[in-house]
Amino acid sequence: MKQKVLVLFGGVSSEHDVSLNSACSVIKNIPAEKYDIVAMGITKDGRSYIYNGSPDMLPDEKWLEDTENLEPAVISTDRSHHGIIRLANGCEIEKIDVVFPVLHGKNGEDGTMQGLLEIAGLPYVGCNTAASAICMDKAATNAMADFYGIPQAKWVAFDKYAYTADKTALLANAAEKLGYPIFVKPANAGSSVGISKAKNIDELEKACEKAFEHDKKLVLEEGIVGMEVECAVMGNDEPVASVIGEVVPCNEFYDYDAKYLANESELHIPARLPEEKLKDIQKAAVNAYRALGCTGFTRVDFFVRESDGNIMLNEPNTIPGFTSISMYPKLFAASGVPYSELLDKLLQLAIER
Repeated sequence: MKQKVLVLFGGVSSEHDVSLNSACSVIKNIPAEKYDIVAMGITKDGRSYIYNGSPDMLPDEKWLEDTENLEPAVISTDRSHHGIIRLANGCEIEKIDVVFPVLHGKNGEDGTMQGLLEIAGLPYVGCNTAASAICMDKAATNAMADFYGIPQAKWVAFDKYAYTADKTALLANAAEKLGYPIFVKPANAGSSVGISKAKNIDELEKACEKAFEHDKKLVLEEGIVGMEVECAVMGNDEPVASVIGEVVPCNEFYDYDAKYLANESELHIPARLPEEKLKDIQKAAVNAYRALGCTGFTRVDFFVRESDGNIMLNEPNTIPGFTSISMYPKLFAASGVPYSELLDKLLQLAIER
């Protein structure tokens, strides 16, 4: 008997559009012989619908124009339902075996959706509530990395209240501790949304104002000169690491434009590093995965510092981009796990957990 998988997409997030592209690819590649798919979209203002149309309609919000295939529905928090409630015809209950939340950023990757699915008693792909929340919050991630002795850039964090109260002192402290250039990041955002590179005090102030548009807490990090590398990790109790990929951004750093719009960044799989260094990065990725409490899957990003070759944690991504050409699937494809097989493995890991 086929298992029924609920694929969640969209979301109230600055990464809403990225989610639509990821979900389109996921829906089209989940093995049809093993799974029946129910697709549920969440609009930018938080309405949820079952979408029965073609996944090709997801990008650019075309699915919302396909009104004949939209049906209001919600995830039921009543565990006896073990699924969703279709609202169109007298609140029909539909049981679900496993959920794939293809939701990037806030309200999907940050533990909020994971908490809802925990309450509902539904197995889901990816990290649990606690690990999702920690990995989404860059300040929490950095604090955990420091606690476990994981090498990373020097950093400071502050919120909008503290910034408003004494901006001059906070920026001066950051400049003294980190030196320039400084990367300014919203603490809770992904896909490099709201991130800037500041080379002086004026740029630092402007970068903070920009980042505050996306979150009330910021993380500032020293600039690391070196190679950007990424490792896909998969598993529950016994996680495995993929081959290592190298990113050569087309812009000054790997920002949103370089990731999704310009289409000119270079990817090298495997990364152009000695075999022993590649193995060290794999070990570091699994170590960070375990330390942060990750399960299911996460892409762990690092810098290999140019000055001394040290492997420095950049950040974990608990629901990374998931189109067929995204780095996570590409890394496992290069490791011998094709895209559809990878999706199957992730769904089964969710059910096993």
